[in-house]
Amino acid sequence: MNVEIISIGDELLIGQTINTNASWMGAQLAANGIKVSHVVTISDTWEAITGALEEAHARNQVVLITGGLGPTKDDITKQVLCKFFDTKLVLDQNVLNHVTSFFTKRNRPMLETNKMQAMVPEACEVLFNEQGTAPGMWFEKEDTVFVSMPGVPYEMKFLMESHVIPRLIKKYPFKKLVQKTYLTQGIGESFLAEKISGWENQLRKEGLDLAYLPSPGMVKLRISSGSGDRARVASFGEELKQMIPLYLYGEEEETLPEVVGRLLLTNEETVGTVESCTGGSIMAGLTSISGSSAYVSGGLITYSNDLKIKLAQVNPETLEDFGAVSEETVLEMAAGGKKELNVDWCISVSGIAGPLGGSDEKPVGTVWIAIDGPERKVSRKFLFGTDRQRTVQMTVLTALNMLRCEILGINIEKKQD
Repeated sequence: MNVEIISIGDELLIGQTINTNASWMGAQLAANGIKVSHVVTISDTWEAITGALEEAHARNQVVLITGGLGPTKDDITKQVLCKFFDTKLVLDQNVLNHVTSFFTKRNRPMLETNKMQAMVPEACEVLFNEQGTAPGMWFEKEDTVFVSMPGVPYEMKFLMESHVIPRLIKKYPFKKLVQKTYLTQGIGESFLAEKISGWENQLRKEGLDLAYLPSPGMVKLRISSGSGDRARVASFGEELKQMIPLYLYGEEEETLPEVVGRLLLTNEETVGTVESCTGGSIMAGLTSISGSSAYVSGGLITYSNDLKIKLAQVNPETLEDFGAVSEETVLEMAAGGKKELNVDWCISVSGIAGPLGGSDEKPVGTVWIAIDGPERKVSRKFLFGTDRQRTVQMTVLTALNMLRCEILGINIEKKQD
């Protein structure tokens, strides 16, 4: 069965508003065994909406529409739906009562345009919207279901969870889709695919699917079973953990700060940072977790060489001989930070985020990361490219994953077989 999502709004097309609705809807539908075949974003015009409805009708059994249901003149979705379904707008008293109550409770005047929210196509079944004034509308035409919902995210989510998904599950015999997502850091998509190729071949041979979902510094691996075989998904997931412990750090929506935080709590250990090119971003990630005060002592932002010397006890001769972006400097930064902050673990980073400041010897994107722990010190050099924000993001993720590996005793200085 094919399902299509149509998102209406000029603000989506020009990038003024990010279309989070479509991604959220796709995830919720997939979790219930409903696969989306098309996602379309269109302008709020008669021609665009009509064309999208006609194309969607020709290729789908379910069409989910968001946007264009506001009270202003530029919201024309209801008028287009009336034309498409050969019907007319009628007053729905239940919706009108709700709209009236909505404004009365908020001590706000109800304008004539607000009353128009109670006008709905006669051919639709109204889906009551407790979160706002625009109702959802359910249509059926030649074995295709059309559902129109407001574009306001929390209103759409309420309608999807309370009305749309339960009704679709009841109407159609979906198989429950089972999915599990595993999170990796520190290895590119193509290298990861090569490393796990044998495992992936066996997974697909047994009827499961694997998707690679890359982003800067990370690759998510999503294992899916269309037949609902939860045991097989879990079994392959456990095999994956054993294969790539250096890279695989978590599951589903876990973050590296969460994973590292749990390890530190379990071990009753503390962490601090000495940051240069990241400007405090590593510490911001660590302290974004509730309860992090139990294991985070603090951090030093030593952007200048003077502060590297004064705060992190870096030897001036080290900076003179090797420069700020060097193995020698980050090791001294980590050692000095560990002492000054009185922590079990200290992360230090120094790099050239760019786009200025590079050289032939140390091009833009060069970053050194060091970890000073209870038993040993490690350091590694990375080349993260020329985009400043991407370099900072990848430095943060890489540093946290290095710390995770060190805490677990995984040797980050050697490549895995």
